Amino acid sequence: MIRKISDILREKERTYSFELFPPKTEKGREKLPETAGTLKELEPDWFAVTYGAGGTTRELTMDIVDELQKRFQIPTMHHFTCVGHSKAELEAIIKKMKEKNICNILALRGDAPEGVEHWEPAPDGLEYCYQLIELIRSYDSFFSIGVAGFPEGHIDCPDKEIDSRYLKIKIDTGGEFVITQLFFNNKDYFEYLERVRKIGVTVRIIPGIIPITNYQQLLRFCKTCGATIPQRVHDIFKPLDGDAEATYKAGVQFTVEQCNELLEGGAPGLHFYTLNKVDPTREILNKIKR
Repeated sequence: MIRKISDILREKERTYSFELFPPKTEKGREKLPETAGTLKELEPDWFAVTYGAGGTTRELTMDIVDELQKRFQIPTMHHFTCVGHSKAELEAIIKKMKEKNICNILALRGDAPEGVEHWEPAPDGLEYCYQLIELIRSYDSFFSIGVAGFPEGHIDCPDKEIDSRYLKIKIDTGGEFVITQLFFNNKDYFEYLERVRKIGVTVRIIPGIIPITNYQQLLRFCKTCGATIPQRVHDIFKPLDGDAEATYKAGVQFTVEQCNELLEGGAPGLHFYTLNKVDPTREILNKIKR
């Protein structure tokens, strides 16, 4: 029986989870279960699988979630966005999840298709994440629903206070826990907690962590998602650009320090963006003070 994440959170003070993405190549697709099998040895509380923007790898997400759950008996959270779908399509996907016993969903609005500056939903589609949550909740209490949080504020949101209110709406509609976007300054996370607690968000807020293994990749990724790269990160990793071994070593050290500070400050666990790699996540987990 696959467990709901909401039940796991009621039983455990700290959780550790790993996020994977659907590979774009057949070779990567074949290797993913092997990677997940090795990550399983680290005893995660759940896996998560992303949902490609604009239909790029969406069709693979459910297949991968289903395969991982059947093979490893570990709860696997299905990322799910409303961008690019009609309401009827969303309903069909939700029904199919239920048939496959996929009971954990990370509900997201989703990114606009690449190259589209002013995205608008189709007349028969949904515009906001809370509307997707309402739709999922209409299928009784079968699903456990997580939502995304943005310690620095969402890239499209005018300010942090409005962003906090949007989070409150998602929780009030049925979101049960929060996983944050990546960040590198822990001050942003703790200020985020304080900000949303003040307006009545009481659910668990789990920090999202990405180990730094490639400086140029980091620059591109953060530009896309809107995460700030502190000067300290530039100072450490820019001089190492092109030196894979030195970057990896420094990345592990930086992330271990970040994770320890978060946990010592009361963070209720960690959610790792693994980028479909076993290391450095394995090495970091073995070094942090759990």
